[in-house]
Amino acid sequence: MGDLLPGDDGLPAEEVGVWAKEKHDLLCRYVDISKSTRAKYLPPNKGGAALIDLFCGPGRCKVRETGEFIDGGVVAAWKKSTQFDRPFTKIIIGDADPARLDAAVERLEKLNAPVVPLLGPALDTSFKALQRSPPHGLNFAFLDPYNLENLDFQIIKTLARLKRIDMMMHVSTQDLQRNLDKHLTATDSAFDAFAPGWREALKIDQSQRRTREDLLQYWKELVAQTTVTTSDDVRLIKGSKNQRLYWLLLAAKNELAHKFWSAISKSGGQQAFAF
Repeated sequence: MGDLLPGDDGLPAEEVGVWAKEKHDLLCRYVDISKSTRAKYLPPNKGGAALIDLFCGPGRCKVRETGEFIDGGVVAAWKKSTQFDRPFTKIIIGDADPARLDAAVERLEKLNAPVVPLLGPALDTSFKALQRSPPHGLNFAFLDPYNLENLDFQIIKTLARLKRIDMMMHVSTQDLQRNLDKHLTATDSAFDAFAPGWREALKIDQSQRRTREDLLQYWKELVAQTTVTTSDDVRLIKGSKNQRLYWLLLAAKNELAHKFWSAISKSGGQQAFAF
């Protein structure tokens, strides 16, 4: 998490790489492609529809390579949901940094978004998000942490208790590649949070590539035990120097959600977990 800088609207913003535009585009495309399904849960029908972002940031970003300002993920997703009169009925956001959370709240409130702010690490706020989500509605979580450790499996397990939940997730391949040896040998490993039980499930006396593949397969099996399944289609996001940064994928209970994700993720070339 870097330092905040002045935004073009007078509120704090954060610096991001140009690849954030691709990530936000996929997020907004999912919000758009699922709009007809979301409409079935909007008043006066039933349930409601919530967007959950527990790593929300300040809601505004400056692209490092170009200097342009763009909306943060949660702001972009809210705007997209309002374009065709299919708005989320709750925007549940969280961040461990009060300055980032306050900035996101102010930006969303200026857009008349129904904001529910939660201050604290995502591991702590996930249960509060569960409590505040519409139990009989349609819920969509955007989980966009900086590293594998912060994508704590307990967050997924908690949100999976919702009856209807789709989760678009950022899984850091850069962290997995650069820091594999560190995570494998540390007493307090990031893998303990990301994929609890990995020490008993994995063989580490093999190639690094095979170890990475086995870890991700084990993680997918863990996620499936929560009643959501991860998508076969995975979008690899690369940096400005073509370096591998992270995968975006979907976990959901409903097959239609996977069809939606497949349709938009393949637009840039189908990817799968691979090294």
